[in-house]
Amino acid sequence: MKRILCLIIFLVSVVTVFAQNHGSLDLDQDSRIESLISKQRALYNLDSSFSGYRIHIFMEIGNDALKHAEDMKRRFENAFPDIPVYLTYVEPYFRLRAGDFRNRVEAEKCLRRIKPKFKEAFVTADMIYRPKID
Repeated sequence: MKRILCLIIFLVSVVTVFAQNHGSLDLDQDSRIESLISKQRALYNLDSSFSGYRIHIFMEIGNDALKHAEDMKRRFENAFPDIPVYLTYVEPYFRLRAGDFRNRVEAEKCLRRIKPKFKEAFVTADMIYRPKID
């Protein structure tokens, strides 16, 4: 499936380059190709998590842990509305982590922005969400 998709993308690229350099070209594409591309997008979006990095903001256990985590989440969202934040429960802890970074360098760069307001924050490996394809 991936090979077919790569071949299709390659052929469309070659046709585009050819059309740009030699006038115009009408391409009559089989409708099944668009169907295959749509199916590939759907599969990609379904398998949405993989190994990456997040910034650990908060972790607590106890009776008021959820309330504290939600308060911390609101505080973080107000300070950094452009960074996604995730509240999870992994027994027995409520955890708050931010971002979906593919590598540690990206995470460390973002951590420098966050550290002044959240002193205890640090980078940690986590399962992250891949970007959606429309």
